[in-house]
Formats: sequence, structure tokens, C-alpha cells
Amino acid sequence: MASSSWNHQWIYDVFINFRGEDTRHSFVSHLYAALSNAGINTFLDDEKLIKGSDLKPSLLRAIEGSRISLVVLSTNYTSSRWCLDELDKIMDCRGTYGQIVIPIFYEVDPSHVRKGTHAFSLAAAGGDGYVEVDVGMKWMRVLNQVANLSGWDLSTFRTQAEAIDKIVKDVLTKLEKAVLFITEYPVGLDAQVEEVIGFREDHTKNVFTVGIWGMGGLGKTTLAKSIYNKIHGEFEGTSFIENIREVCENDRRGHIHLQEQLLSDVLETQVKIHSTAFGISMIKKKISRRKALVILDDVTTFEQLKALCANREWLGVGSVLIVTTRDVHLLNLIKVDRVCRMKEMDQNDSLELFSWHAFRQASPRKDFIELSRNVVAYCGGLPLALEVLGSYLHERKKKEWRSVLSKLKMIPNDQVQEKLRISYDGLKDELQKDIFLDICCFFIGKGRACVTEILNGCGLHADIGITVLIERSLVKVERNNKLGIHDLVRDMGREIVRESSTKGLGKRTRLWSPEDGHDVLTNNTKLLRDWF
Repeated sequence: MASSSWNHQWIYDVFINFRGEDTRHSFVSHLYAALSNAGINTFLDDEKLIKGSDLKPSLLRAIEGSRISLVVLSTNYTSSRWCLDELDKIMDCRGTYGQIVIPIFYEVDPSHVRKGTHAFSLAAAGGDGYVEVDVGMKWMRVLNQVANLSGWDLSTFRTQAEAIDKIVKDVLTKLEKAVLFITEYPVGLDAQVEEVIGFREDHTKNVFTVGIWGMGGLGKTTLAKSIYNKIHGEFEGTSFIENIREVCENDRRGHIHLQEQLLSDVLETQVKIHSTAFGISMIKKKISRRKALVILDDVTTFEQLKALCANREWLGVGSVLIVTTRDVHLLNLIKVDRVCRMKEMDQNDSLELFSWHAFRQASPRKDFIELSRNVVAYCGGLPLALEVLGSYLHERKKKEWRSVLSKLKMIPNDQVQEKLRISYDGLKDELQKDIFLDICCFFIGKGRACVTEILNGCGLHADIGITVLIERSLVKVERNNKLGIHDLVRDMGREIVRESSTKGLGKRTRLWSPEDGHDVLTNNTKLLRDWF
């Protein structure tokens, strides 16, 4: 499995990159003492290390194993090849592991670093010795990158002590929310994260907005957390607001509490508000001044978006807004720059994810290969189902596996169904619920136009009804305009019908099995008399 911020082994909290001649016995020594006194595990390069042309393996491990790197840019910084090579490695770790990098400008003008002037020019890079052009250009590139990150300019503080106090508090805050727990087995996540980040890099607007859309159980929240872990160190403020649907359903003051969380997270101070309108005013006023990363998870209504960050003008330049939802119509309403539709996992990733949960290894045991493939086929690439069933079958015998597979053909797994049913329960229109159940039972694989005509004939207003079901990720349109549904969503719909009468077939609202229909028509004569 590829290394990444969510499964990387951290050794230190902080690594300090600095030019020893400028700062070792002054600013850096005081900074190191303050970090250590705050309980922050900090790596400080020992000046007695023999420094050759290459970074020592122990130093590389220290850089790779640090959650945060503090880069102290001082007057003679660029004269040290060692410092520049360290910085190159630090910026590489930022991209690979999501490491947080914070520049500290010590007696240098940040604009000189960004523009490559004075001591930070190509001519000054690496000291007086000969430097290959490509190496020098690489150093100038990473200097420009680090100088454009959010950091600390010591010239803006009255004393170094004041600056160090602020830096230590900032580091403590970032360590507290450095990494969100994702999942023990992040199969296939790296590629998905890079795809979304790639969209952002191609975008030129001041604020980038992206929606992550798909049915329940596909891993929208997991992807959003992974993106957060990858890029959150670039921002002045961050907020990941999880389970918005659940908060608003269970809390009368849900919108207000969500606004308080957003403001408190981004401003890094406790905020209390008394009304939704006041909260909107505060968000517009305060957050628009900051480069922020805001993630709104499991959004179900436009009202939730209006109460938070629906308008890109409420965010500062360089900000990123990510919304996860089962309803693509919400993303269209706020005109996100990119909609990322979550897809089912392919067969190889599905088998690997299932194997990690069922066997605690990347592939099935040899004597369970066929059974594993059968379970994976049933799950249809749905990560939730793969995780739930894999964990349930862990260390069970073959006969128990066969029993579970047999039962699943009749009654779906309740944990998976509970998650999938949220979308169905979210339909407020009973006609839309009827359309969904009719499609589950009778119209999978049928042409959309034909199904619409039939259901309109039943008075169900299917033109808008089917559109809403597609927007809510319950139904999809496949090749040749035919209606499709994920097998587990189909099973969820049919289970809703079955639950209406678990024993009496004749009392169910729909019969999709020919055998059940034959049974009712031949054996339930009283029901037939009632019908006719």
C-alpha cells in the first residue's frame, strides 16, 4: 500500500530547518527550548554532524518522520547547500505525506525570497562553489514554494519572545488537528485524492469549490478526510464539519451549532452566536479575510449550505470549499467548479479491501479465494459493504461463510441497509418513494422514456420524480437511456417492500418474483376476490 499522510509513521512532531551560522545560538535555540517545554517532540540537527555532499540517512528519516517542518529563512540561508537540500526533501515530503511546512522569515524580507532577489537569487544559491543550473533552478523553485506558504515574519513582532510564543501556539494547534483518522486500510485512496487535487491545480479562480457526490457507502467522507490530510497545512484556517445531516435532524439549533463550529475552527478561538442570520454575517465578515479550507460533509439541504459557506465570496483568496452530498442538485445550485462523482471500486481493489478486513492481509487465504470472490461480487464495489462483511466474516469457518452468503440472497445485511436507506428516507414526496420502489421491483434495465410513460399513467409524475431519484444517487441512467440501480440499493428497496408484510405475500404492495406471484394467484383466492 502506498505511503500517505493517513498511514505514515511519524517519529517527531517538528523538524527545524535553519542556517546554523545565523540562528543556532540565538533564535533557533530559544525556539527549540520553547517547543520542548511545550511538550513538542522536536528534531534539531546536531551541529557536530559531519556534513558531506549528501544528506545522511538518519537526517532523511527525521525529515520524513516529522509532522511539521519549520523553515527558518535567514540572511545566509542560501549559502548552504545542506539547508537547500534539506528544504528540497521537506517540500517533497509535503507533497508525499501531507507534511505541514511553516516558513519563518528571520531578518529577511519575504518578498526577496518569493522573487528570488538579493541573497535569495540563483547566483547566491549554494554559496561560492559551482552549482549546476538545473540544481540551482530546483532550489529556487522550492524557495519560491515555501515563501508562498502561510508563515511568520519576525519583523512584525515587537520581540523574538513574542514571536516564539505565537509560533509554539500555532504548532500546538496544528498538531491537534494535524491528521483526521480515515480508515485502517486506505485501498485506492491515493489516486482519488490526487485526482481532486489535480483539478484544483488546473483552476485559476480565487476560490476553488468542489462537490463529492454519490450514493451512501461509497466513501465520500473518507475521500474528503483524505484530501484534508493532504492539503490542510497550506491554509491559515481549516474546518471539517462532519455529519451535517445528522446534526440538523437531531438538534433544534443545528444550523447555529454548525456555524459556531465553522467560525471557532477557522478563527482558532471559541465563538458563540445567537441566530443563524448573525452567524452568516460573522462568516462573511471574518472568514472572507482568511485563506481557509472548509469541508462540509453529508449536506442534504440548501438551507444547510446557506447557513455556512454557500457563497464563494464568503471565503478568502486561495480558499478551498469541499461539499460531500448524495444530491447533485445541491452542488448545481451553488455552482461548484467541479463535481467528482464517486464510483464503485474495481474488482481488484474490492478484493484487496475485503481481504484486509476478512484476513488482515492484502489477498484472501488460498482456501477462501472462491468464497471471497462471491462475497465481493455481492458487494458490487461498495466499500461500506466490503468493510462490514469482511469484518463480520473474519476468523469464521467456511460453512459459516456459506450460510452468510445464502442468507444475503434473502435478507440484506442490516448495517449496510441502514446506511443506504438514508437516501430513501430523505425523500419527502411519497410519490417519489413509490417510483423508486416500482423501479426496484419492475423496471431495472428498462428504457427511461417507457418507464416514465407507464408511471405517468399511474399518476406518479415520473418526469420530475425520476430526475430527483437520479440526483439523489438512488437511480442511474445507463447505456441506451436505460434505468439502472446498484444491486444493494435494489435489495434495499425490495427489503422495504418485504418488511411491509414479512410472512403474508398477498399483503405486500409489490411482487417482483414470478414464484411469489404464482403463489398468490393460485393459493390466495380470498385476496383475488377482494381485488376483483
